[in-house]
Amino acid sequence: MALPNCRGVFSLLLSLWLLASTPVLAIWPAPSSISTGDSTLWIGPALSVTYNGKNLPWVYGYEPSGSKFSSSEIVKGGVARTMSNIVHNNFVPWMLYNRMELETTEPSLLKPKTYIVHLDITQSGTDKTFKPLAGEVDESYTLKVDKNGKAAITAVSSTGVLRALESFSQLFFQHSKGAFFYTKSAPVSITDKPEYDHRGVLFDVSRSFFPMESILRTIDGLAYNKMNRIHIHATDSQSWPLEIPAMPELHQKGAYAKGKTYSPGDLAKIQQYAINRGVQPIIEIDTPGHFGIAALSHPDIVAGWNSEPWTAYCAEPPCGQIRLNEPKVDPFLDKLMGDLLPRVLPYTSYFHTGGDEVNFNMYTLDPSVGTNDSAVIVPLLQKFIDKHHARVRKAGLVPMVWEEIPASYNVTVGKDVVIQSWLGDEAIAALTAQGHKVITSNYNYWYLDCGRGQWLNFAGDLVETYYPFPDWCSPYKNWRLVYSYDPRANLSAAQAALVLGGELAGWSESIDDATIDDILWPRSSAAGEVLWSSPEGRTQIEAAPRLAEFRERLIARGIRAGTVHMPFCTQGLNATACEYLE
Repeated sequence: MALPNCRGVFSLLLSLWLLASTPVLAIWPAPSSISTGDSTLWIGPALSVTYNGKNLPWVYGYEPSGSKFSSSEIVKGGVARTMSNIVHNNFVPWMLYNRMELETTEPSLLKPKTYIVHLDITQSGTDKTFKPLAGEVDESYTLKVDKNGKAAITAVSSTGVLRALESFSQLFFQHSKGAFFYTKSAPVSITDKPEYDHRGVLFDVSRSFFPMESILRTIDGLAYNKMNRIHIHATDSQSWPLEIPAMPELHQKGAYAKGKTYSPGDLAKIQQYAINRGVQPIIEIDTPGHFGIAALSHPDIVAGWNSEPWTAYCAEPPCGQIRLNEPKVDPFLDKLMGDLLPRVLPYTSYFHTGGDEVNFNMYTLDPSVGTNDSAVIVPLLQKFIDKHHARVRKAGLVPMVWEEIPASYNVTVGKDVVIQSWLGDEAIAALTAQGHKVITSNYNYWYLDCGRGQWLNFAGDLVETYYPFPDWCSPYKNWRLVYSYDPRANLSAAQAALVLGGELAGWSESIDDATIDDILWPRSSAAGEVLWSSPEGRTQIEAAPRLAEFRERLIARGIRAGTVHMPFCTQGLNATACEYLE
């Protein structure tokens, strides 16, 4: 009895040692279903690809161009980026092996190698649209790689193919001896699809100006995480960086400086770049609040520009809201939307009209209103929203609004309108109980600018009052808190079905191009897994090594993602090394 037991213990210890000394395949976000083996495969820079039975010629650096999208061109671009990430932007996974064991446990270069030389891609459906409403695109896929090096992807849509290619790219590591790329997990079989239709990031380009490269890099980050929405908060009271050719005075007087703007060509490039990566762009022009900067070019449509004390009239300086009873407002918005909406229509099904933080006190300074009485303001606000959403619908788009419009101001919106909620679970429960479609940006979990201290300055007695200067939404939302959030918690099945997904918010009062990557990643990656595969039953202990591995991929691909934890916590994929114990 003793000998078999000793053998059993030895066998168990050997298995654990082998597991600890081999990187476990850690696709991020975790797939719906995955099985792996322990055979090694290699991949080189030359890979032949067929798409629906026909040869798909591709070259490194290929980027589809123009606004005429096709499935084959999107797939071709996806293959080019995938291979570039495998052979040009990969990493040596020393931090995934036990201390000093990388060279002795990674595959030998001297032994015979089995290479993946061909990838067969089958798209079974025809893409109906590249700018879908929630639920209109099937992002599911299967990926199979056998131990003999045969690789195959099947998907219904080109977007599903892109998601499969991303998983394929994450199979491989770089060898420590040079440009050799391997997986030790063949055969691989993945069946996968997302849990939520709307998985995105809000990118605020108005509080701080961001160069084009920053926006495009963020779109890449979204694609690597299988996220599919970029919400660009394009204007606010601080600046108007978006060029409107029919109204050039807006950016000429409202931008921070010459050149700190986005031209029509820039906007088209952002949107095309996103579509080619399976990401839908959503542009927001916030109204009627957060509109003060327009007073520099159109003072007669804005109430209370730069009014003081600003704390009495707006959420942050400088103040300014659209006048609610001014006849010049409708022609202004007709002209603005008449220019902008046709330029976003080819790339999206949505347009965000804002609506948050409308301060009724401001309308005491509005000569067309002259009161903060909600009995006067709400009917005017209802009329404003009705007209503005009619503009959006006439252009062929679906309106989106912040939750205050229906929830705080009691303004009625159409059933087609998607409500973006940021005030918490109770707000989501109330909105869905009323039958509204909702995306969540719950500030308690997914406001990524929070917890970093005030961006405001204090003097006199206020120094003592506000010391040590926390911001309004502390604490910092670390990845564990982000990962813990369940957007459908405590909702009925009918209500849960109305939660389309969510967005991480990166408000940029204290963020710029130098810090945006660290703010967004890898915390948005944590939410990406929540929205892709709902990590019910997974723990921080299980997720931490996988997230740390994925962060290394982001770094290798040029995204300056923040640290998950020190290598000690990751080596050997033994997350319990940094588990808190009492």
